[in-house]
Amino acid sequence: MASRSYTNFSDLATGDLLDIVPTPFALPRVMKVPGIISDLDGNGSLDGDSDATSSSCRERKIIVANMLPLHAKRDMETEKWSFCLDKDSILLQLKDGFSSETEMLYVGSLKVEIDASEQEEVAQKLLEEFNCVPTFLPRDLQKKFYLEFCKQQLWPLFHYMLPMCPDHGERFDRLLWQAYVSANKIFADKVMEIISPDDDYVWVHDYHLMILPTFLRKRFHRVKLGFFLHSPFPSSEIYRTLPVRDDILRGLLNCDLIGFHTFDYARHFLSCCSRMLGLDYESKRGYIGLEYFGRTVYIKILPVGVHMGRLESVLNLPATSTKVKEIQEQFKGKKVILGVDDMDIFKGISLKLLAVEQLLWQDPQLRGKIVLVQIVNPARGSGKDVQEAKRETYLTAKRINEAYGAAGYEPVVLVDRPVPRYEKSAYYAVAECCIVNAVRDGMNLVPYKYIVCRQGTPGMEEALGVKKDTPRTSMLVVSEFIGCSPSLSGAIRVNPWDIDAVADALSSAINMSTSEKQLRHEKHYKYVSTHDVAYWARSFTQDLERACQDHYKKRCWGFGLGLGFRVLSLSPSFRRLLTDHGVSSYRRTNRRAIFLDYDGTVVPEASISKMPGPDVLSVLNTLCNDPKNTVFIISGRGEKIIK
Repeated sequence: MASRSYTNFSDLATGDLLDIVPTPFALPRVMKVPGIISDLDGNGSLDGDSDATSSSCRERKIIVANMLPLHAKRDMETEKWSFCLDKDSILLQLKDGFSSETEMLYVGSLKVEIDASEQEEVAQKLLEEFNCVPTFLPRDLQKKFYLEFCKQQLWPLFHYMLPMCPDHGERFDRLLWQAYVSANKIFADKVMEIISPDDDYVWVHDYHLMILPTFLRKRFHRVKLGFFLHSPFPSSEIYRTLPVRDDILRGLLNCDLIGFHTFDYARHFLSCCSRMLGLDYESKRGYIGLEYFGRTVYIKILPVGVHMGRLESVLNLPATSTKVKEIQEQFKGKKVILGVDDMDIFKGISLKLLAVEQLLWQDPQLRGKIVLVQIVNPARGSGKDVQEAKRETYLTAKRINEAYGAAGYEPVVLVDRPVPRYEKSAYYAVAECCIVNAVRDGMNLVPYKYIVCRQGTPGMEEALGVKKDTPRTSMLVVSEFIGCSPSLSGAIRVNPWDIDAVADALSSAINMSTSEKQLRHEKHYKYVSTHDVAYWARSFTQDLERACQDHYKKRCWGFGLGLGFRVLSLSPSFRRLLTDHGVSSYRRTNRRAIFLDYDGTVVPEASISKMPGPDVLSVLNTLCNDPKNTVFIISGRGEKIIK
């Protein structure tokens, strides 16, 4: 049956669903795999999804994210663009969770601006060589969408930071929200160009694209759609302050499967759905599901992992071995504590430095024997909060080095520059302890990478100068407010705001026995190596397939306007109530029971006056005057008020 949108249920009940002109069968504008065109026309499908191909002979996954997993560079001589894959991108790495027969298509933006005159050529090149479909957002729209709305409004809110005053975050701006909607629509349009809705699975990533599912669901009612949130999801008390809270929730609920890193994030989302949309959830055979207009929206809880092969390949590079020897020589006789963080107000870098300062103050014997190497990744945002965090970090480091440093010794070493992968791996391999002290973080894979690098490879053993059978050790101090914390049961968990507790944790990590460090390391490595990025991707897509298996067993109707659109899904036995049939049955019967709800039927819910109008009273009197009718008014208000 063809699909049609309705703004309310009365239209659904009375609309003539059958008198719809069939949508012509059309090919998508971009085809990667030759296929067989179905002979079915619009009437051969159960909804309006049949106007795009359903023919691909290979399984296909469409991965949608803000940025494509590509590096771009312009040749200064030829002025031509050259591209290469970003091997460290999780979007690229997750393909290891699928069979070799699976075709991957990526939709997203480039990290560079492409002139309008070059966009068509670049788009064709990226599609042919990398299976990438770029979304060329205009510069002004990109700025408002990403740098201003995503990074200055959504990102702080999802990390529990409210704009209580102008100096403490950006207030909600309706124009920036409109830019967010426009950008999501552009991404959705690109997906619509390439999708075969009956066969393809679409996997959308992160908070940049939370309303994209609404656009896709409106176009293809049975689209197989999953979403994974890589950031925290705040508690309902924080989230409810967002003026567009309902639009975003409904956008996510237009997916079939929604993934979160931790149970807490999922619980907060379910609480928001309950308190703001009145939806309840239940556990079905071990799966959490939300009933949403006849559809079951499933919730997935699984933290992402790392790519073992990528990390081990970097460890085996000659440059990594050389760097390891340099670091060992530089910090000879000292224990290295490592921190790797973005320059971000939520990463807790300054709190980490204060804990090191406290440790050196309370234990003078450690002066000259430990050093904190803090690698500072480039900031992803450009707000004044980033500049304030950077200023505080440098001032604190300077104070510590002046107070506890000596000739040839600085207790805090800041590495504030782009650090190549091999150099980070070298620091991971050398460090006795790694500390992640974020005050709020969606996942944070630094501890996982540290564990893999401490396990090492044969080549790394030689560089470190250790014997083959030497037990591997590692020690982690992690904030209890990051997504990876629950999976690291052998780590020392801390409240990053408690400076004394973090200092004590660092002291315990440094002074712990080798046998205890070995046991903790083995436990962590076993988990990290078995729950890698491939396991995460495979598990998510298996659940997505399970969530979509009943798509064509139900009848679907779309209703609602704009971002309030949703799909009503009913069993195949459902039949709409025809007006003529209702009138005929009414006239034939001799005894009729009529049940009317008071609020919302007899009296509008939004009305200040709770008394029915004269037109309604006239209809009620007409019904009651017929001796064949018994009219029931249903209300929780009480008999006196109703009378």
